[in-house]
Amino acid sequence: MASLTEGNTRPVRLADIAKAAGVSHGTASNVFSRPEIVRQEVRERVKAVAEAMGYAGPDPKGRLLRAGKVNAIGVATTEPLSYFFDDPFARVMMSGISEACDATGAGIALVSAGNQEKLAWNIQSALVDGFILFCIEGGSRLVELTRERKLPFVALELGFHDETISAIGVDNVAGGRLAARHLAELGHRRFAVLSLTLGEDRTGFVTPEEVRSAIYTGTRDRLAGYFEELSRFGVDTTKIPVFETENEAASTRAGLEAIFAGGEPPTAILAMSDRMAMIAIEWLTARGLAVPGDVSVIGFDGVPDAALCDPPLTTIAQPITEIGRRAAHMILDFDGAVRRETLGVELLVRASTGPAKA
Repeated sequence: MASLTEGNTRPVRLADIAKAAGVSHGTASNVFSRPEIVRQEVRERVKAVAEAMGYAGPDPKGRLLRAGKVNAIGVATTEPLSYFFDDPFARVMMSGISEACDATGAGIALVSAGNQEKLAWNIQSALVDGFILFCIEGGSRLVELTRERKLPFVALELGFHDETISAIGVDNVAGGRLAARHLAELGHRRFAVLSLTLGEDRTGFVTPEEVRSAIYTGTRDRLAGYFEELSRFGVDTTKIPVFETENEAASTRAGLEAIFAGGEPPTAILAMSDRMAMIAIEWLTARGLAVPGDVSVIGFDGVPDAALCDPPLTTIAQPITEIGRRAAHMILDFDGAVRRETLGVELLVRASTGPAKA
């Protein structure tokens, strides 16, 4: 049988297969989408014609778009794609999202880009029913681009705050208070903070004015929790060094170098992520400082890796997996309403914190 594409660049369509096989368009469609309702001899004839004509089957994108739902969630960040695999928090969050998607048979598309132009294209071209946004840096840009798609989306409130959009986060002020109270009750009075991002594209020591004008309210709220609680113990919080990092090794180590280059070193470090806290433990140990003998370290997240480091990390645990599950269900079960949820946190005391040295 000669292919219909001979001398013609038009691709073979399902209608061509139906005509060549002598069946209706509906029967030909069922051969590929619902084969169990088509008689075996008809299925075999249609598939033989399709193979001879070089037809691989209907375009799944077209079918999904006609149905109005593609049964997939986009998970978007302005971070590089490696963030989803390298960052311990992101890995746990993705497990919660995956769990919800597996239960419903939905797929996941990871959306990221190294520059704004590619990010805009990736958001616009993603074949998904809605987006979960990792609002770390560039959160406002993610929201802007996603709004343009006019699809449902939910922000994981890691630092971006907007009452008009659906979001899931934790009580960062309460978490900061728990961390500070734990250390203060151990007798610590000299502190330093390894901070998440307050604004975009900067690292280094931050001033009280920069804290008050922070773009990312999650970071600001954790600082507020730290300082409110420490003030109750008579600590002058204006003298606590706060170093803004990018939540990765290079800027965290730079912060530690700067903090310990000063006069009287801290006896306790408040790290706003488990990742930074684990880097701090490694850095301190390499310089002969005992954790917690010389310096206590507390994190914030509750990732599984934190229990495995040496010493195991005391941390403020978020229900990360549950956040991921709830975010996925907000998209999968979208009903048009704006939903905002704030979940609780808990203190997990392990071996990285201990009494202050006399």
